[in-house]
Amino acid sequence: MEIRRTVPVKLDVSDSDANLLSETIDEFLWAANYVVGVASEGDWVETRASQLQSLTYDDVRDATRLHSNHVQSARNQAVKSLKSVIATWKRGEKVSLPTFTSRFCEYNHRNVTFYDDHATLSTVDGRVAVNYVLPDETRHTPHAEYLHSDGWEKTGATLHRRNGSFYLHIRTKADVDAPDLPENGTVLGVDLGVKNIAVTSTGTFWTANEFNHWRREYEKRRGSLQQCGTRWAHENVQSVGQSETGRFEQYLHRVANELVTEAIDYGCSYIAFENLTHIRENIPEATWQHVWAFRRLYGYVEYKAAKHGITTTQVNPRNTSRRCSSCGFTHEDNLSNDTMCCQKCGYRNHRDYNAAKNIGLKLLRNQTGAEGGAPVGVRLNSGMLNANGLTSVPGLGRAGVHAECHGL
Repeated sequence: MEIRRTVPVKLDVSDSDANLLSETIDEFLWAANYVVGVASEGDWVETRASQLQSLTYDDVRDATRLHSNHVQSARNQAVKSLKSVIATWKRGEKVSLPTFTSRFCEYNHRNVTFYDDHATLSTVDGRVAVNYVLPDETRHTPHAEYLHSDGWEKTGATLHRRNGSFYLHIRTKADVDAPDLPENGTVLGVDLGVKNIAVTSTGTFWTANEFNHWRREYEKRRGSLQQCGTRWAHENVQSVGQSETGRFEQYLHRVANELVTEAIDYGCSYIAFENLTHIRENIPEATWQHVWAFRRLYGYVEYKAAKHGITTTQVNPRNTSRRCSSCGFTHEDNLSNDTMCCQKCGYRNHRDYNAAKNIGLKLLRNQTGAEGGAPVGVRLNSGMLNANGLTSVPGLGRAGVHAECHGL
């Protein structure tokens, strides 16, 4: 199986080379925005790469000093973003055409060459050599594991400029033996939320207190700086945003690692999340930061779990909170604040834990009857829940699992 990883590397760049790289980024962004403009000139938005190539290539080459591969990469970036916008329109959602403002530039194997301690990058005026700023290689780092390993092939990179510094996000891939799937594999259901960033069907809670605290702190900082209105304040607003992203990504990586460990420890072959397409509507109290965090967490879990042969997927979240995971009775009166109390059978538990079990059940019912590899149940903190909603707990009756929820 093929596994891909991206390794961010800070660069040591001379002042003259920094100017060339900045100019290359400027012209790359201009090219991508030009393609978007041409694509949207007609009665419909053009997304065929071959058509946009013929419509824009010569114009971009005449107007910029970009290498031909940069021109094609800018077109491809525009096409990718345009297709994403059209997919959003088809779902009935409103979104503007893409505008590229973030300071980045794409590189492929034709315009970047990688070495052990540096890389050479094409610019608008020849190539420049940039040195890597690497951590202590005696530690276990992504640089040691992927960047300097003969088993990983470097396929390209994205150059970023942040706060006056340059970073090269190097893409790598490797072919590895597919890990053995767990025998009698089960589903780990995961519910996402504002108070608890994630809750599993095994009863493990990851509180969002840290995330929400820092989200409010960064909002205050941005608000204070925006009131100044100076150039210094504007630059610091961008710095605050980058600091916020870095802190949250570190937090989400930790949650993702623990989620995958949970699945491994319980012998799960599937991790089921709720579908993220309309999550803002499903969780009205979620801010845009929460939605970003949910999507980023899913992506992290997906690639980390794949390394262990675990499939990560999404299911329709409809009624997963209102439905009783014990008897199946679905009613809005089952919910009261953070508690799910079934009006039919009396089952009572935390609403997020109940939802996580129902998310696992939805995947289980979708997979049951499939040829080979179908999960046999939803993993709980004690025992397993089958497709009929019946629990199997070693040494306990069916009621034994109901009271066991680590979050209560």
